[in-house]
Amino acid sequence: MKHYKPLAWMMAIVIASTTLTACSLDGNEPEKPFTTCPVSESTLYAYGIGQPETRSDAGILFTEDDILWFDVNTREIRFRDTMEPLREKIPLLAGVDFYIGGEYLFSGGATFVGLICSQMFDDLVLCCGKIDGEVIDDGHYYLYDCYPLQFIDDERVQANIQKNAAHWELFTKYLERKGKLRK
Repeated sequence: MKHYKPLAWMMAIVIASTTLTACSLDGNEPEKPFTTCPVSESTLYAYGIGQPETRSDAGILFTEDDILWFDVNTREIRFRDTMEPLREKIPLLAGVDFYIGGEYLFSGGATFVGLICSQMFDDLVLCCGKIDGEVIDDGHYYLYDCYPLQFIDDERVQANIQKNAAHWELFTKYLERKGKLRK
């Protein structure tokens, strides 16, 4: 299993290099140079990283095609009904890395948590479920800046929010361009 991740990265680099070369050699140069290849638009995806004890990676958890929408106010990320639930793909407390194309988002990644977690997380989490007063909503997923939410004003949480601000903007603008952002 250790050899698959470097192999996957090498394949991604080869594909990206080939695509960029193909775009630059097409012979139909536009009058104004462009900064990205219009044929190879980036893709949003999340990659699951197993817990340190197991070191088993879950692979790609979801791509932008699996996302129906993301609500910037509630931070809910809604997936297609046909997608296998994340809680069946990745163990709790495992890491989740987000990428747009080859660019890594959210320094430190996210931790996959559920409502049964009794730990505090002062950085980004992908949470399965939400407690809203007396109501427990266990079938939905949320991207929160910390867990549990009552620690949102903590100094470390606020520092991590600032650290991730540019990447949040990139993430939401990307989803908005794809028509998958709710405001």
